Amino acid sequence: MTLLAPTGPGQPPPAPPAARSGRRRLLPYLLVLPGVAWLLIFFGVPLGQLAAASLYDPGGSLSTGYAMTWAVGNYADVLQAYWPQFLRSFGYAALALLLALLLGYPLAYAIAQKAGRWKNLLLVCVVAPMFTSFLVRTLAWKTILSDNGVLVGLLRDVHLLAPDGRLLATPFAVVLGLTYTFLPFLVLPLYASLERFDRRLLEAASDLYASPTQAFRRVTLPLSMPGLVAGALLFFIPASGDYINAELLGTPNEYMVGNVVDSAFLVRLDYPQGAALSVLLMAAILALVFGWLRRAGAEGVR
Repeated sequence: MTLLAPTGPGQPPPAPPAARSGRRRLLPYLLVLPGVAWLLIFFGVPLGQLAAASLYDPGGSLSTGYAMTWAVGNYADVLQAYWPQFLRSFGYAALALLLALLLGYPLAYAIAQKAGRWKNLLLVCVVAPMFTSFLVRTLAWKTILSDNGVLVGLLRDVHLLAPDGRLLATPFAVVLGLTYTFLPFLVLPLYASLERFDRRLLEAASDLYASPTQAFRRVTLPLSMPGLVAGALLFFIPASGDYINAELLGTPNEYMVGNVVDSAFLVRLDYPQGAALSVLLMAAILALVFGWLRRAGAEGVR
């Protein structure tokens, strides 16, 4: 028998326990409803429109309009025409990710475990470049790598670069620009994982006669893997679709698929081609990401 609390005059009776339980079950869904609505309006709807535009008649134009002819052949056409740019995009992004790991992992480890009272200052230094416009930062690298710049002159003086060699307008410049631009996206998740790392585990590994290399491979690296995977994804995804670095630091020989999409939408006004390229790029990135996550999960289980 359930006793209800007495109510004063003019006050509604309390809701029965079943109603209160139903409200508690609905509360989580109500809390996520604004976020879901935001994603549907500003991500789902534009994505649907982009997918629809990729199936328009390629013979249309902005002046005459585009007819929905379900032209699936648009995908085969753009893939046949621009497969080098696709491979170049993923190749540059992978090289930049490798370089970022070589630079970012020691940096994140040093900030998390060795920085002491300088930790906050070093974190500010990592994110400070993001306070400046992305375009301005890329133009600064164009000045640094210019043929008449101090860096190129120094490399020529020490014979690390041929007298007529150059850094700007090369694949090296594009990869370097990608690494610099997206490095904070890798360092910050890594720092978050390494900052929670308990150093007593390394002491225990040392007591068990593990060398520093073995302790890193068996203790530090596995415990930092969640941050490493998150940072690598946050780095690789935007790096694959970037086009500013290839535009400003490279030549048409270094153009990535993002440059082709930009040209299709804004220069040639070929919306079906630009939309088909965009959908293929997203599908390829998703396939790579899910394949990587599935493999990482399988290795984690073993």
